[in-house]
Amino acid sequence: MEVKIGIQMAPRELVIETTMSAEELEQALTAALAEHKVFVATDQRGGTVLVPGDKIAYVELDAARPRPVGFGGITGIADRKHK
Repeated sequence: MEVKIGIQMAPRELVIETTMSAEELEQALTAALAEHKVFVATDQRGGTVLVPGDKIAYVELDAARPRPVGFGGITGIADRKHK
C-alpha cells in the first residue's frame, strides 16, 4: 500500500510503500495524534518511518494498484480504426 504523509511546513510529502494494513495505519495515526506522540510506519524493506504526530498535515492511503504502462491504458482506439 502506498502512503503519502504531508508534513507541516515541508514543501514535499513523504511517500512510502508499506505492507501494513489500512487498519494498522489508522490505529497508529489515531494514537499518535490523540496522544501527541510519534507516528510509526514500517516500509516494505523493513525500514521504520517516524513522524511527529503534531507535525502531520494529512495522510493519504492508496491501495496498491498496478499502473498502466505505455498506451495500454487507452482502449477503443484500435477497435475504431478497423471498423
